[in-house]
Amino acid sequence: QVQLVESGGGLVQAGGSLRLSCAVSGSIFSINTMGWYRQAPGKEREWVAGITIGGRGNYADSVKGRFTISRDNAKNTVYLDMNRLKPEDTAAYYCTARSTVFGFVWGQGTQVTVSS
Repeated sequence: QVQLVESGGGLVQAGGSLRLSCAVSGSIFSINTMGWYRQAPGKEREWVAGITIGGRGNYADSVKGRFTISRDNAKNTVYLDMNRLKPEDTAAYYCTARSTVFGFVWGQGTQVTVSS
């Protein structure tokens, strides 16, 4: 199996920063891509960022230039660095892995709340 555990969410003022972490365990050999999604209350889940096999980050237009996805292979951890946060960024953030064996795997989520 693949297990994902997010951490780092919290309450932050607009303009502030947070780093989200996603600890990966299990059959990590089966993972071919990872990313982050978010879901605001009453709204549809949306894709935020992804990281390719080569380590290149891809971003939704709404976060491009403000968010950075990265990974530390030695720590089996993926990060989402969020800068210049806006109230519109308020959401539950989910780490996602795509496994060739298990398909899409979701973490439990971590809440990010950005105050005005």
